[in-house]
Parts: sequence; C-alpha cells; structure tokens
Amino acid sequence: MRQSGWTSFVVAAVVALGGTVGAQKTTPVHPGKGGSPHVKTEWVVDGANIAIEYGQPSVKGRSDADLMPAGKPWRTGADEATIITTDKPLTFGSVKLTPGTYTINTQPGDTGWQLIFGKLGKPGQWGVPYNESLEISRTPMTLNKTKAPVEQLQIHIDDTPKGAVLRIEWGTKSASAPFTVG
Repeated sequence: MRQSGWTSFVVAAVVALGGTVGAQKTTPVHPGKGGSPHVKTEWVVDGANIAIEYGQPSVKGRSDADLMPAGKPWRTGADEATIITTDKPLTFGSVKLTPGTYTINTQPGDTGWQLIFGKLGKPGQWGVPYNESLEISRTPMTLNKTKAPVEQLQIHIDDTPKGAVLRIEWGTKSASAPFTVG
C-alpha cells in the first residue's frame, strides 16, 4: 500500500511538472487609458522565449463586425501597439522573423484573416491609426468560431508537435496562424 501511494505521488509530481514546461505565464502590465487591462504573456516553445504584450478590450455587447471590421487592419488590442518579442527566429508561413520585437496587427476577413507584422517605431507606440509604412509582412490566418463568446481579447500560443500556433480570440472569432522556431 505504501509503495503504491509513493508511486502515485511520484507520477502525479512528474505529470504536474511536465505540464508546466512551456506553460503560459501572464502578468499584468498596467491599466489602459481607456480602461482595458494590459498584460504580458510569456511562453517557451521549442527553446524560444516568446512574449506578447497587449491591451485586453472587452466586447461590452458590441458586434464582432463593429469591433473587427473586415478588410481593415486592426491593432489587435487596445491603446499601445500589440508587440511580440522573441529570442529565436520564428517562421510564420513564408514570413521569417529574426530575434527581436515586432508589432502585431490583423486584418479580419469574412473567411480568413491576415496576421500583420511590423516594425516597432518607438517604445509605447500607439496602436492606431494603422501605420502602413512600418509593415514588414503578412501571413494568412485560419478563422473559426470560439466555443463560447470571449468577453476580453485573448492571445495564446499553443505548442504543437510541429511547432506552435498563435491564436487570437475575441467575441465569437478565433483566428490562428501556425509557426515554427528556427
């Protein structure tokens, strides 16, 4: 009985510790000027340290079409530009990002979105109006519906056997783009 209990404890500890490798860590950054909280979310994916800082606006009863108009670049957050920082190269389709910090915008569409990477012009750079001159490249995103409506904007990175997926969810929309490290 004692051996079985010890074995169960060891197995549970290994599973618990194994589940935290690459886990998402989210910390508050500051309250936004418009009331939206700002967070920094960090992951370790295939040896790359990746962080995304963004404002989390709330739906507050508004429609997806009003919040994320199709065909127009959107800051994908609130207030300051949403930024992604990586210490290893990342490849999103044909887009190759060297280690550094980039802005993230998206362009919603009816059947798919575009993930837009840009240069960070200056720290604290505002997210609107969209500055096309800072755009580096775009990659397609797959559009799906969320399982349940998402009140506050959420950005996730899901680890996969072949790399990872960057996923953005808000309202009833879930847009994702696969990427690899290296």
